[in-house]
Amino acid sequence: MDTLIFKKFSEIEAKQMSPGYMAKLIHTEVNTLNFLEVEAGAVSAIHTHPHHQCAFVLEGQFELIVNGVPQVLDTNTFAVIPPNVPHGGRAITKCKLLDIFSPIREDLRQL
Repeated sequence: MDTLIFKKFSEIEAKQMSPGYMAKLIHTEVNTLNFLEVEAGAVSAIHTHPHHQCAFVLEGQFELIVNGVPQVLDTNTFAVIPPNVPHGGRAITKCKLLDIFSPIREDLRQL
């Protein structure tokens, strides 16, 4: 197997980003993919960053607040968040999320 191309997701170490948020991060040359397992009720404080963010729910439900407007995301609803827009939220149920950031989240390389 060409390990420069093919990787094993099971070999990525899960890291706690904040209470209730466990992340597996993949960094490419142009973006960061953040696979999250989130405990029900866990909160992500309102924050901003200079990255574009696409937020997907792979399992469960997550209430995302963008610019003060709440929206429940599920497997059929996703968000495209422009840079520097305030956002945060909470897991309504235990859920699995995927956030895709562009450009790379250099701050997350340190986790």
